[in-house]
Amino acid sequence: MAPHLTFAPEGVVHPGAINPEDISAVSKPIAVSGTEILSVRNLSKIFGPKPERAAELVRRGLGRNEIFEQTGNMVAVNDVSLSVKAGEIFVVMGLSGSGKSTLVRLLNRLIEPTSGQVILEGRDIAPMSTSELREVRRRKMAMVFQSFALLPNRTVLDNIAYGLEVAGEKKAERYEIARSALTRVGLGSYEKLLPSELSGGMQQRVGLARALAVNPSVLLMDEAFSALDPLIRFEMQTELLRLQKEEQRTIVFISHDIEEAIKIGGRIGIMKDGCLIQVGTPAELIQSPADKYVRDFFRNVDVSRFLKASSLMTTADRGLITCDVGSPCERYLNQLIDSGVECGYVCDESGHYQGCVTPASLHKMGTRPLRDALLRDVNAVSLDADLHELASIALSQEHDVPVTDTTGKLAGVVSCRTILKQVMERRAA
Repeated sequence: MAPHLTFAPEGVVHPGAINPEDISAVSKPIAVSGTEILSVRNLSKIFGPKPERAAELVRRGLGRNEIFEQTGNMVAVNDVSLSVKAGEIFVVMGLSGSGKSTLVRLLNRLIEPTSGQVILEGRDIAPMSTSELREVRRRKMAMVFQSFALLPNRTVLDNIAYGLEVAGEKKAERYEIARSALTRVGLGSYEKLLPSELSGGMQQRVGLARALAVNPSVLLMDEAFSALDPLIRFEMQTELLRLQKEEQRTIVFISHDIEEAIKIGGRIGIMKDGCLIQVGTPAELIQSPADKYVRDFFRNVDVSRFLKASSLMTTADRGLITCDVGSPCERYLNQLIDSGVECGYVCDESGHYQGCVTPASLHKMGTRPLRDALLRDVNAVSLDADLHELASIALSQEHDVPVTDTTGKLAGVVSCRTILKQVMERRAA
């Protein structure tokens, strides 16, 4: 294939039940990653007598406090719609009283909704019978509570196997599954101990293992780490991310801690007064907050480490050179000059990044191979390089920073201007 130089306008890049005969099924994702597994449509919960009166006032645009004063009803969740993708950690966060814990309990009908739908794997939970709902809770939607909720008179292993026991699994099979789940959370040697003999962090790991044992489609975690000491909490967050990397679980995680949310959340939904204010990736919320309420969450947080190259980069189409690096430099000089870019990014025919060139480096090498014109002082970064790393590199080199994916292909570039802008915004905040 003949080598060629491509120029184009720049664009922003944004990034069931366990089979007892196959214990390995415990660690397999339920649905194809990225597909919608849970959908919430216009979900509302109004506590108090005659909620229809409060619902009418909501439609008229009255605020939560006004409605409570007039009716005695509390609008805990107000017309929330969202979707959760298979394999993601979706964090719902907000201040105390924002409605986040009520929302997570509406998902599995621990609290009955006033209106709206919760669609799990294509089925609406609202019209389900008691027996159908019980099966959903046993097999499809496991929950990890803040209070651990372990049975004090049962051993660690018995606690983990409890859900499988209720579901009717045979003893040998449920204990084999329970041991597997216990090992995955790093407590394989503690199965005979009672909960009272474990630290708080260990007890929460047992609660997590119990939920994992039933292999749920969706794992609900209601402020699961908030009662833990800071160090243990950090360890549990790291453990959850490790398990997520291995198993690609679908998790809805409730939190009031913005640092926790941006550490573990693939996407974050921020709630206020029962309403869902904004949903986005951490980078989207940081860079484009919907309002002052969302912006204030990040006021005292060093968000630089959460701004990644993947969310700051633009495509390199205007200066993309796809060719054999053995081709003569002079073939590309005029085209690079005409494009108006200061730097060209060289990739082979498979898209793997080789290095970058400038009109000056091409002119200097003339008829020599393109590889001889590659600049040696331009460093590429990975997609998850944070703003600190990008700023350090930008200070040491003259040109924009190339970004490569895990296979070494060019994903885009981050301009030095973008890096400087983000650094200045962080300092101003």
